[in-house]
Amino acid sequence: MTTPAGTHDRPVRVNAVLDTPLSRWLWLVKWILVVPHYVVLFFLWIAFTAVSVIAFFAILFTERYPRSLFDFNLGVLRWSWRVAYYSYGALATDRYPPFSLGEEPGYPARLDIAYPERLSRGLVLVKWWLLAIPHYIVVGFFLGGYHLGWWDGGLVAVLAVIAAVALAFTEKYPRGLFDLILGLNRWVLRVAAYAALMTDVYPPFRLDMGGIEPERPEELP
Repeated sequence: MTTPAGTHDRPVRVNAVLDTPLSRWLWLVKWILVVPHYVVLFFLWIAFTAVSVIAFFAILFTERYPRSLFDFNLGVLRWSWRVAYYSYGALATDRYPPFSLGEEPGYPARLDIAYPERLSRGLVLVKWWLLAIPHYIVVGFFLGGYHLGWWDGGLVAVLAVIAAVALAFTEKYPRGLFDLILGLNRWVLRVAAYAALMTDVYPPFRLDMGGIEPERPEELP
C-alpha cells in the first residue's frame, strides 16, 4: 500500500467541510441534542484512558502500539471530533454525528492518524507529560475546561458562538472564523494524538488554518 504524502512528517490529519446551508437557530439547542453522545463518550473516554495505559507498557516493552488498541483510541478521537464539530467546537454542520468509532467518510469532519510501525521507548516515558507541557498551556487557552474528553468553553467555543450569532443574522457562517476555528481544533487534535502516545512526531507550534490540510509540508504558507 502506498504511503500518503506527508504521512511521516504530518501523521495527524484533520479535514472538515463547512456545510451549507446551516440552520440559523439550531445551534441554540445542540447542547441538548448531543447529550446522548456525551453519555456514551463519558464511558468511551474511561476506556480510552485504560487503553492508553496498556499501550504505554506495550510500547515500553515492544516499541509497538497494538493495532487493535490504536484503532479503538483513534475511533474515540474521531467520535469526539465529530461531536465537537457538530456542537460547540465548531457548529459547522447540522448533520447529526453518528454513534460510531469508524472512519465515517461521508461525515464532514474527518480525522486520520497514521499508524506507527515503531515508537520510541524513551519518549513514551516523558512525552505525554513533560514534553507536552508547553502545548497543554496553549491548548488550555483554546479549550477552557476539560469535559468528557473534549473541550468546554475557552477560545474555540467563544469563536464558534460568535460564528453562530453571525449566521443567525446574516445566514452565513463567516469563512474567516471557520478557518481559524479549524486551525485551533487541528492544533488540539495533534496534541491529543501525541499525548495519547499515538505518534512520536512532536506537534508543531503552528496554526494551520482552513478546512483542508495540504498534502505535503512544503505546501504550507
